[in-house]
Amino acid sequence: MIMSPLGRAKLLFLVFVITVLPLSCRKHDFLAHRWVRVSRTLQSDRHVAEIRDIVEQAAQNGLNGMVLSANLDQLDLQPPAYFKRLAQVKEICAANGVEIIPIIFSAGYGSAVLFRNKNLAAAFPVRDLPYTVRNGKAYLQRDAGIHVANGGFERASGNRVEGSMVHELPGQISFVDAKTKWRGKNSLRFENFSEHPNGNARLIQQIEVKPNRNYRISFLTKTTGLKPIGGFRTQIYSENQQILMVRDNEIPSTSGWKQLAVAFNSLNHDKVNLYIGIWGGKEGKFWLDEVRIEEIGLANVLRRPGTPVVVKNARALDEYEEGKDYESIADPHLSFSSAHDGPPIRILPGGRIRNGDQLLVSYYHGIAFRGQVSVCMSEPELYDIWRQRAKLIAEHLPSNKIFLSMDEIRQGGMCQACKQRGISMAEILGECITKQTEIIRSVLPHAEIFVWSDMLDPNHNAHDNYYLVEGDFTGSWQHVPGDITVVCWSHRIREESLAHFSSLGFKTLAGAYYDGSSLDNPRDWLKVLERTKGATGIMYTTWQNKYELLIPFAKLLSERRREENEE
Repeated sequence: MIMSPLGRAKLLFLVFVITVLPLSCRKHDFLAHRWVRVSRTLQSDRHVAEIRDIVEQAAQNGLNGMVLSANLDQLDLQPPAYFKRLAQVKEICAANGVEIIPIIFSAGYGSAVLFRNKNLAAAFPVRDLPYTVRNGKAYLQRDAGIHVANGGFERASGNRVEGSMVHELPGQISFVDAKTKWRGKNSLRFENFSEHPNGNARLIQQIEVKPNRNYRISFLTKTTGLKPIGGFRTQIYSENQQILMVRDNEIPSTSGWKQLAVAFNSLNHDKVNLYIGIWGGKEGKFWLDEVRIEEIGLANVLRRPGTPVVVKNARALDEYEEGKDYESIADPHLSFSSAHDGPPIRILPGGRIRNGDQLLVSYYHGIAFRGQVSVCMSEPELYDIWRQRAKLIAEHLPSNKIFLSMDEIRQGGMCQACKQRGISMAEILGECITKQTEIIRSVLPHAEIFVWSDMLDPNHNAHDNYYLVEGDFTGSWQHVPGDITVVCWSHRIREESLAHFSSLGFKTLAGAYYDGSSLDNPRDWLKVLERTKGATGIMYTTWQNKYELLIPFAKLLSERRREENEE
């Protein structure tokens, strides 16, 4: 059939109306991804049953994806029963039309990698630690000048401890106790927490230290009806308020005397401020006694290319050779949360080191910050491990979507592997995410990549002076692939975060809810998502396995989608 010029013009106009106008006029589908986050280890059949309940509820109410945290980047370490359960989860999701989005590859919470090689932990330097050689071994020579003043509370006037000790509201919250003590004359008792506007009851002291040393804080504590026990912790700050350590001390609500210890690195500081006690206390009592500080040598020492050990003569400064002058150095008790003593250095016969020699030892160690250990993003072995595990994911759980668990990277930048590169932490992080993306797409070529927002957001964690990181994360967003989808999760800065990534051309998704008791959180996110260019969806994000609001959450999304279609 021959069409007239007028007919062709009408046809072209119709094609334009059908195809072009909807793209330019209609609102974007900001709820294409409607997800729920689920975390289970799949070490029990019960986990499969729990996932089934969540998936069925999600599917019946319009959700279409499950972000699954199940040690999926440790498939090389899983027993056969794990893979049977994983297959069951796949069947459940397929039957309900719910897509599985594996969440993998964390650098901030590095346990998955550290199961393979603990030496890949982010490192902290110790410089020129003095050792003395006796009977074929070199032992740490602790500095007697480093101490907690009046740590046994022996000197006191009434309810006030003498010296540089500071303690909350003497005679109201804190009391010198001559009856209940570990030893000596006194302990320090804390109670009546409501007398403080924030419920705080703490001991505080400034302590002189040496830079780049590993220290152990230890003390005795006793409790009676203490609540909340989760508020009892040890915190250490520098003079300029850099956080050097936070340790949530595990203690029973009621217990006899118990010794607790925490390790920290002084970094470049010569003074630190020590806090021990309870934040937000409600009920009960606790006692403190025998607060001490001491150096630790070669504890949690890391052995990888970027963390060399140097042993030299303290006088001549001659450097000795490992395996020739002394045995290879390693910590058989490498455990980042432990404040144990490290091993002595074993001197080899026939070497240049003699009994009585004074040595200076420099090394790097790992440490847990509030239970978290990051991995070094500059060590090539890290990416070898991820490549091996990506192949297993493609084999056992091929997916069109992969979620990178790259949040809260609170350690790094101090080892030689990082420093010798001569680039910023922003570039190191950006390169890491880029490599992760390349690794995944080498086995899943069409995978869409999602990543947590905080380390790429200047309104959140992408800045300088971030916890125990040496270097600046500012500008990290400039060094990652432009086709990744960024999952924003801070409700407080949702407007700023979504605007930041949208202005750069990134697609976004909201991680909403965070274990609250109402739908206010996702409602707030929806208001911003609707007007955010490139927004693709929202996720029910629980860290406490609270799914009571899952159905109301899903119904809220269904209602909002209906409203959108009617407009």
